[in-house]
Order: sequence, then structure tokens, then C-alpha cells
Amino acid sequence: MNELHRSLADKIVRHIRTSAMERGQHLTEASFQSLFGTSRQPIRSALGILADQGIVERVPNKGFYLRDPDRIAADPLPAANETSDEATYLRIAEDRLSRRLPDRVSETDLMRRYGVSRLGLRRILTRISGEGWIERNEGRGWTFAVLIDSVEAYRECYDLRQAIEVHGLRSPEFRADPVVLADLRRRQEIVAGGGWRRLSQMELFEANSSFHEGLAALSGNRFLVNTVQKLNQLRRLIEYRQTLNAEQVRGQNAEHLAILDALDAGDTGRAADLMHDHLGRAKLRKARAEMFSGGPAGGPSKGGDT
Repeated sequence: MNELHRSLADKIVRHIRTSAMERGQHLTEASFQSLFGTSRQPIRSALGILADQGIVERVPNKGFYLRDPDRIAADPLPAANETSDEATYLRIAEDRLSRRLPDRVSETDLMRRYGVSRLGLRRILTRISGEGWIERNEGRGWTFAVLIDSVEAYRECYDLRQAIEVHGLRSPEFRADPVVLADLRRRQEIVAGGGWRRLSQMELFEANSSFHEGLAALSGNRFLVNTVQKLNQLRRLIEYRQTLNAEQVRGQNAEHLAILDALDAGDTGRAADLMHDHLGRAKLRKARAEMFSGGPAGGPSKGGDT
């Protein structure tokens, strides 16, 4: 197996672990193609790896189906080796956060700096572009986006999120879709059921981002959900880097579940109040945290704050 296929297999596992997928669910190559920004053939090979491991089942002429979600629910994923796409991605993230990379970069410079091929680098840059923190120039090279990378920027981010996310819950257009709420609850229950201890920082961030984006999508305002998604993209890297203890992760997860409890009871006013307080507490934690001079992106600490 090559490194790309192994890396994609790990990403598929992460997606399964944070998406509350059930036994027998169809895993389509097309859905992963748009999610990971790569072609179908490598995804097919990655799914083949998972089939060999007994995690998914290959059904002739039909595709791949999730066979045993419990098999990957308990154990952390192995760390990426130093030459993997994941390791290079994290090195680029750390160098950007530490301002060791300029705003504009060329592929040649990045290939030389990180010792990767052009094909491998483009896979990584495609992922970064999909996450919203780099853009391809019209001519040559790439330009990094402005990130939320200071206490002041975080305060402004959370002020905006308090305004729009609370408004979304209070909006007359808000619709508490029971299917969406049930999916959000399943994801949060994964965290509550031990995910706070075993999931990686990236997985925790994705689980928590999906909670806020899912509720924003129910607001009935496409601009609101687009704004929440963009803010999550901008804060992604610093969230990977921060250090939080397990009790903080469990606490924010309990707050998410309390908001869902209020919505399930039909009390959107209480859900909005809980959301306001939830984001306010997160803002205070950011102001106190030493997260803007901290350790390596994607390191061993538990993050994924709301």
C-alpha cells in the first residue's frame, strides 16, 4: 500500500468515528471525493485497505458498506509518520501559525522546504484550500488567508458568533428538524461516551464545528450558516494547536447536549440563552489561554473547543 492510500484510509476512519455512522451504511467514493479533494481511484484503494481490516465490506457491483463501526470506536489512531501527508500538513500549519511562512508561497519553495514531491504537495494544498486557509493565485503560487490568531481576533470572533448564532436560534425562520437534531446528538454522544478521551484534536474540532454549523443551518438563513462555516475555517489551525484539559472538553460537550435538550423540548428561547452563555464561557477561556505561543499544531493535547 502507498502512503496516500494509508493516509486516506485514516481520514475515512476519522470521518466514521465522528459521524455516528451505523453498521451497513453505504460508503460512496463520490462523497469522499468531495470531502477529501482527491480522485476516486485512491479512495477506492483506501476503502480496500479498510475492507482487508474488516472495517468495511466490499460488495461486488455495489460498493463498500460499513461492516463494524465498533471495531474503530475505542482506540486512538496511530500517529502519522514523519513523511506522511498528515505530518507535512501539520508542519505547514505550525510554520504558518509561527509566522515562519510568508503570506505568499511558491510550490517550488514548499517542495524544497518539506522534502515532498509536487504531486504530494498538491494533495496537501488541495486539502488546505478546502479548509479555507490558502488560495491559489491567478498566476503562480499560493496565498495564505488571514487567520484568527490572536486574543483580540478571537474575542471579535466570539462576539460575532454570539450575535449571529443566538439570533439564528431565536429567528422565526428557525426549524428544529428532528432528523438533523438526532444526528447532532449522536455525534455529541460519541464525545460524551468517551470520545473526549480518545478522539484526536482534529476529530474533536470537527465534531464541535458540525454542532454549531448544523444549528446554524436550521436558522433558515444561508448567510448565517456560511458565516459560521467561514469562522470555523479561520480558527481551525489555532484550535488544533491549543491545550485544553479533559474536563473542559467534557464541559463544553455537556453544554452542547443541554442546548439539544432544550430544542428537543421545543424551548428555543432557552436554547438561545444556553448558546449565548456557552459561547461567552468559551470566549473567556480563550482570553485566559496561552494558546497563541503554544506547542505544535496537532500535538498530543486535547482541543476542539466550541
